[in-house]
Amino acid sequence: MHDSIDLQAYFRRIGWEGALVPDMSTLQAIVTAHVAVIPFENLNPLLGLPVSLEPAALERKLVHEGRGGYCFEQNLLLQAVLREIGFEVSGLIARVLWTQPEDAITAQTHMLLRVEMAGESWLVDVGFGGQTLVGVLWLQADIEQTTQLEPFRLVQVEGDWRMQSLVRGQWLSLYRFDLRPVPPIDYVVANHYVSTHPDSKFVNHLNVARTLLDSRLSLRNREFTVRRMGHEPERHVLRDGAEVRRVLEREFLIELPAHPQLDQRLDNLPDKFPA
Repeated sequence: MHDSIDLQAYFRRIGWEGALVPDMSTLQAIVTAHVAVIPFENLNPLLGLPVSLEPAALERKLVHEGRGGYCFEQNLLLQAVLREIGFEVSGLIARVLWTQPEDAITAQTHMLLRVEMAGESWLVDVGFGGQTLVGVLWLQADIEQTTQLEPFRLVQVEGDWRMQSLVRGQWLSLYRFDLRPVPPIDYVVANHYVSTHPDSKFVNHLNVARTLLDSRLSLRNREFTVRRMGHEPERHVLRDGAEVRRVLEREFLIELPAHPQLDQRLDNLPDKFPA
């Protein structure tokens, strides 16, 4: 895949102005701005529309059309941006464990990024929905790493790495992965599965998230939740598709696509998201 990207358009989209220097300060600032503005969302699979991973399509959708996307779209876009700036960055692939048993064997359906800088390895992930990283993690096991939101840590189990976050006093695994280089075709295959398979939650349910420095916003079908650190979650069941549309536009900053079935799909969403 060719990684050319219109950096100025991207920076206008995320509202960031800074020196294009491949250092930690720049990386942290871009990640924080990105996740606050470009939401995690799966409207294309929900509407039966294709999800293209071609760089031009990613730039058009996430930068110029005011949309968001899920992990492959988000992290491939960010990878192209970071490479254009001069970072050494590669993609990894993971098996999601969130809400699953620790020994679950799940498909490789998540993408994250590894950045090499000053002789150290760092992890970046702007596409994990309701638990998206707001910062950068050092690739080092068994160290609690603070972020603006929850603490995170990495642990190693039988040769795999596990990304974990501290939620209500308990360390929960988000996903497990290894450090082998991933050819682009593996992302294409995984993306095809999650965006088209009839059993995929992304095909059947609405899943949207936005990560701010002081809170996490999520919309799972018609349940809109605001989580602020140190407070109980604020949960709201939206009444109808019109209310879902308003929340998507106002809270998640999404320019909704002009699709003939959008209103019908939003009207028919169930209250809850499956476990």
